[in-house]
Amino acid sequence: MSDERMPLGVFTSVGEGLGAGIERVLDLGVRTVQVHTPKPELRTPEYAREIAQKFEDAGISVTLVFCGFPGESYASIAVVRDTVGLVPYVQRGERVRHARQIADFASWMGAPGIGIHVGFISENWESPEFAEITRVLGDLADYCSDLGLCINLETGQESADTLQHVLETVDRDNLGVNFDPANMILYGSGEPLDALRQVGPYVRSCHCKDAVWSAAPGEEWGEEVPLGQGDVNIEEFVSILNGLGYTGPLTIEREVSGARQIEDIKAGIELLRDIKANLGIA
Repeated sequence: MSDERMPLGVFTSVGEGLGAGIERVLDLGVRTVQVHTPKPELRTPEYAREIAQKFEDAGISVTLVFCGFPGESYASIAVVRDTVGLVPYVQRGERVRHARQIADFASWMGAPGIGIHVGFISENWESPEFAEITRVLGDLADYCSDLGLCINLETGQESADTLQHVLETVDRDNLGVNFDPANMILYGSGEPLDALRQVGPYVRSCHCKDAVWSAAPGEEWGEEVPLGQGDVNIEEFVSILNGLGYTGPLTIEREVSGARQIEDIKAGIELLRDIKANLGIA
């Protein structure tokens, strides 16, 4: 990655959707990507090296490989609670195995780390559930550390207070945050800019994404919207990151498909370039 502060990037995939052709990312004029993990059968050293070489040849840095697990669904907040991440007990052992496999894949790619939605961590810090999930995270962080990787927890499903307590409880140098401000709004878990200020010292990567609040936060989804058209205040978001000393990528995520996704990402890139210029970030 170049010496540019806060280089622009996109969240993509290596198997389907945006980024199935690296040329599409090149057309966007960005030089960093976070990638969603490929299907289990493709998580081989050979495929990792193949994909890494294609990105390297294109002059694109892979900054994070994101975990995804079989059986996850984002159909509603209630369904997310039951199906997403490492929290669901029945699937936990298998998903830890998948997470380790994804960490292996990231290391074979030469990526610096993995990102993960842990799921709805218990807000009762004295509960056995909280103690167990922090133990699991500690073990996974240690596995990643042995591979020279970081592990970044994506925001959204827990409050900033609980996220901070998780980080302090697990207490691993390679455990950080992938801060997604829109997720705080989508899940109704807290004001994103206040949360960013609170957990800012742990932020190692981010998603530039926007959303508007629902009429019933925490019960019904908010709505994701193009960058700059929601309730995040993306210029203040970048300004706070800058004040925290964050220099990592500004990775745009837009969770729609087709031509609209590309159009919205292009508009988001121009918006972020303007914001960086206004803030004197070069």
